[in-house]
Amino acid sequence: MNLIQATIRNTKTRGELKTLRKGGEVPGIIYGGENANEKISLSKKEVKNLINKENFLSNVVSIKLDEKEQKVLPREITFDIISDEPTHIDFLRIVKGAKIILEIPVRFINNELSPGLKRGGVLNIVRRKVELKCPTENIPTELVVDLEGLDIGTSIKISSIDLPENVSPTIQGRDFVIATVAAPTVVKEPEKPAEAEGEAEAATEGSEASAAEGENKAAESDNKKTETEKPAAEKK
Repeated sequence: MNLIQATIRNTKTRGELKTLRKGGEVPGIIYGGENANEKISLSKKEVKNLINKENFLSNVVSIKLDEKEQKVLPREITFDIISDEPTHIDFLRIVKGAKIILEIPVRFINNELSPGLKRGGVLNIVRRKVELKCPTENIPTELVVDLEGLDIGTSIKISSIDLPENVSPTIQGRDFVIATVAAPTVVKEPEKPAEAEGEAEAATEGSEASAAEGENKAAESDNKKTETEKPAAEKK
């Protein structure tokens, strides 16, 4: 679990927030539970490191504030529209017994052990994330789908994924599809039958023979015309 150092901030105006950001700090707030909201500031470096973590919006982190640590969940980050630098971050305080709705990413393993994929099948991913209702003290970082032994035509549904205790999908009443192992999408063009190839060759040869015959007839006609049309001097 990541540990982040934070300090209490007493900023009240936009000018004070601007000064804070110029000093390399990012303002934030911790909210949730029965305790009052806490306005904090963190180093921009810490915030960027947090953002660069995979699936950081579903990862619980620990914030050290006034020598005390508390578990929180990143909920929302705002960015500067020009520089794309983080300008504010919200954290939800983890309270035992409370529940939260999160989108949890899906990870697929053992692709090389799927007979369907080995035979050229395609993994068609329907949902890369699944919205779950989770206890704040038991949030999964990811949902794992094992592709070992799956053949073409297999549908992977939410019921085939082992969810942690007291974690449930927000979609109720149907066993929705996460992914399928589909048949190859590229269709190989069938080879032309030998009989058809023979007919095509015969048609080509026939065309060539007709053309040659036409040329011969034209040559004979020209010769006859030359013999009958002699110059006037010869006729005398």
